[in-house]
Amino acid sequence: IWNVRGLNRKSRRDAVRSMVADTRPGIVCLQETKKEATSRRMVMSMLGGDFDEFVTLPAVGTRGGILVAWKSSVCKALDIRVDVFSVSVRFDHVDNSPWWFTGVYGPRLDAMKVQFLQELRNVCQGCQGPWIVGGDFNLIYRAEDKNKDNVDRAMMGCFRHFLNDMELSEVALMGRKFTWSNEREAPTLVRLDRVFITADWEQLFHDCLLQS
Repeated sequence: IWNVRGLNRKSRRDAVRSMVADTRPGIVCLQETKKEATSRRMVMSMLGGDFDEFVTLPAVGTRGGILVAWKSSVCKALDIRVDVFSVSVRFDHVDNSPWWFTGVYGPRLDAMKVQFLQELRNVCQGCQGPWIVGGDFNLIYRAEDKNKDNVDRAMMGCFRHFLNDMELSEVALMGRKFTWSNEREAPTLVRLDRVFITADWEQLFHDCLLQS
């Protein structure tokens, strides 16, 4: 799951293409694509010709946007749903245990964050079975996920309640404590990008890891 920030269009494309070549994934999710329309040719030129299936959440102008692409030679999509802040795909599995992936790009405006969490509740309840959800949540649920004291404790509590109610556990991030910076001289650093899983998804992929 990649969020490529702070780069121009060509640099973002080159960075993604390089990472795909290095890691050889079967499924890719990009957040903040900034694309209102995405063509098959565009996906293949960026990710490679093997990525012949994809679904998108269009950007609004140059804001947001999600792309989930996969190789049909590696996995098959059984179901797809596109919501306001997320894209979900149900993939098959070798032992006939289908599982759901949801890629998210959370809103920046506080007024929309409660709506975002309610959407994720609906997605979780609608996507029965093993589930993994990840991306840029634009939310934190612990004070230590920000390097400054000005945190929204009410919204942190809402996020924690969602995680507890949905019985989600977080995949630990290796190699980095924070994932976003405002890039100022005394920067604000925040952990906005995360991955959460259900217990039955972890049973399918018990050796999973998350690396920056």
